[in-house]
Amino acid sequence: MVKHVWQESRGREIPAGVAESTWAAADGMPIRRIDWRRTEGAPRGSILFLPGRGDFYEKYLETFDYWASKGWYVTAADWRGQAGSGGPPPGPAVGDIADFSVWVDDLAHFYQVWRAQTPAPHVVVGHSMGGHLVLRTLAEGRIDPCATVLSAPMLGFATVLPRWVQRIYAAVMNRVGDPARPAWKASEKPGARAALRANLLTHDAARYADEQWWRAQRPWLALGPASWRWLKKASESFDLLDSPGVMEAVKGPVLLLATRHDALVSWGAIARAARRLPHAQLAAWGREGRHELLRESDAVRDRVLATIDEFLEREAPARSNR
Repeated sequence: MVKHVWQESRGREIPAGVAESTWAAADGMPIRRIDWRRTEGAPRGSILFLPGRGDFYEKYLETFDYWASKGWYVTAADWRGQAGSGGPPPGPAVGDIADFSVWVDDLAHFYQVWRAQTPAPHVVVGHSMGGHLVLRTLAEGRIDPCATVLSAPMLGFATVLPRWVQRIYAAVMNRVGDPARPAWKASEKPGARAALRANLLTHDAARYADEQWWRAQRPWLALGPASWRWLKKASESFDLLDSPGVMEAVKGPVLLLATRHDALVSWGAIARAARRLPHAQLAAWGREGRHELLRESDAVRDRVLATIDEFLEREAPARSNR
C-alpha cells in the first residue's frame, strides 16, 4: 500500500526546490512546465506527465511528490491554449485548437528537449486528452519512451451516439456558426450541470476542493467548455488513431488505466485499444473509480499507483537493475 505522507495543505503549494518555468514551442509560444527533483541519491529515471483538457499540473502535485519520493525526476507541461500556456485567452475561456496536430507537434518538440535534459529511463504519462495525444504522438513515431502510461485516455467519448453521428453533427455545427463558439454551456460534457461536476471526476471531496482552490488563486487556470472546432478535430483525431495499422505500430509497452463506468471517455474505445496495441496491459476499475483515477479516494488511488509502480519496475527498470 502507498504510505500517505502528503498533508492536505501541501496540495495547495509549490514546494521549495520545485521549479515552475516556461519553454518555447517551435513557433515561440511559451508553454508552462514544472520540474520536480529530489537531490538525494541516484535518480530512478524521468517521468513526463501530460494532463487532460481543461486540466493543469497543479492538480497533480500529490502524485508528482509520490513519484519524486521514489527517485523519479518529474516534469509536467500544460497544453497550449489552456492553464496559461501561451498567455490568457483574448476572449471567453473556451477550449479551442486549430487541429490536434498542433499539440502533437508541441509534444514531439518538448519530448526531445526534455529527454536531453533528464536521466534515463524515460517514461511518458498522459491523462484523458493528454493520453490521447501521447498515444497519437507515440503511434506517429515522434517520441520513444521506454514505457508509456495512459490514464483514462480520451480515445472516444462516453455517449450513446455512434461515432459517425458525432462526426457528422460536429461537422455541421462547424459550418452553421463560429467554430470557436462553445459546444455546451458548463461542466465537462454536454448536459452536465456545473454543480455536479465532481461526480464526473472523483469520489474524493478534498482532492476535488484542491482544484477549486487553485482556480481561485490562479484564475488563468480555469477553462470553460470545448469549442465546436475542438469536437470536430477530436473526432478526426479519433479516426486517425482508429485507422488500420496505426495503433499496431506502437512497439513499446503501454499501460492503460481506466474505469468501466467513466462518464467522460469511452471505456469500449480503451478496451479496443488495449487489444490492438502489441504490448499493452489494461487495468480496469468499476464504480469505485471515476475519471480522475490519480485523484481518486485513497483506496482506489493506492491501487492505481501500485499498478504503475509494478509496470515501471518491469518495463522501465532503474539502470542499476539492468
